[in-house]
Amino acid sequence: MSAGTREPDGIGGGQMPDPSVPPLTAAVPVRIRDRFDLRPGLRRVRSSALPIAQIVVAATGAYVFAYFVLGHTTPLLAATVTVASLGLVRDARPRRVLETVVGMIVGILIAEVLLLLAGHGWWQMGLALLVTLVVARFLSKQASFAIAAAIQSLIVLITPSSTGVPFSRLLDGAVGGVAALIATALIPRSPRGEARRDVVVLFRAFDSAVTTLGLALRLGDRARAERGLEKARALDPLVRTWRESLESSVAIARISPWLWTKRGELVRAERVLAAMDLATRNLRVVARRTAYLTDDRVTRPVAAELLLSLGRGAALVEQSLHDISLEPVAQEALLGIARHLDPAEVTPGAGFGDQNLIAALRPLVVDLLVGAGVAPDRARSAIPRI
Repeated sequence: MSAGTREPDGIGGGQMPDPSVPPLTAAVPVRIRDRFDLRPGLRRVRSSALPIAQIVVAATGAYVFAYFVLGHTTPLLAATVTVASLGLVRDARPRRVLETVVGMIVGILIAEVLLLLAGHGWWQMGLALLVTLVVARFLSKQASFAIAAAIQSLIVLITPSSTGVPFSRLLDGAVGGVAALIATALIPRSPRGEARRDVVVLFRAFDSAVTTLGLALRLGDRARAERGLEKARALDPLVRTWRESLESSVAIARISPWLWTKRGELVRAERVLAAMDLATRNLRVVARRTAYLTDDRVTRPVAAELLLSLGRGAALVEQSLHDISLEPVAQEALLGIARHLDPAEVTPGAGFGDQNLIAALRPLVVDLLVGAGVAPDRARSAIPRI
């Protein structure tokens, strides 16, 4: 093969590519309509439909209460505190909402005090902004806390009070904060939906990494192994994303009466998340060893089949999240793999590198077993002693 000729993807020595093996790369056609696609925007609106409804209901309720019950003719802060504290962020935990509310009320309080002591003016506004930012940064490490406090402080300093009563706008802010917390409990954003989507994304990416590494071992393909290593390294952000949405689900389920019945499901999801966090780390170890071993272009069908079998076991773990009756199926499948992970028996007479690869599969199968509901001690004891 000449220096300017490229080998077929994944195959060395001038062999013809196997049509059953997916190529490493593929051309992606770009159409003009893709540049003006409305679907991403529509998906964003659809995914934010419940948060939008929650904000509208809560802000309107806070305004109506302050206007009709408290008699405030322009309860601006009642609405703005509600909107700013709820927001459209993924993290809808009550604690986050409460922290934002406290930050804004701190800003309102500082501005009201300075109004009484120094009155209106440009330097009073600068002083209020300085004091608010300093106090807010002292109280919280979150930058959003300080910014929220500063914005509300500016609103108080710049806009005149409709009632003329000191600290009346502080009461409006409190009304907005209470409305936001009530809406969080009674109109939950159901981050369980987001968590489900995050689960699908993570497990699909995990399966893709395992499949790529398995094919690399089966073909002795170093390039494909490197690609599998890249995919394995890309799993960590997906784990963090799922953790964020799941923590929001758990926090909201503690205060929302509509989600109390889902707490058992959330506990199982937390267990699977912890197991997959460890599993993705161990998969990176497997990927690094695969990339090292495939440099010799030797096929390793046994190791490939073991790894692909673990990928199928991980898919069963995902399915058991949605259907608990599949947990025993996932457990038996993974236990069957675990019993065969003795490096000396799987790769008799092989070198240290091959046995080291099989040994790297052992903690991975333990993580998946724990995710499937097996006690950690039993999962570890299922692996042959070496």
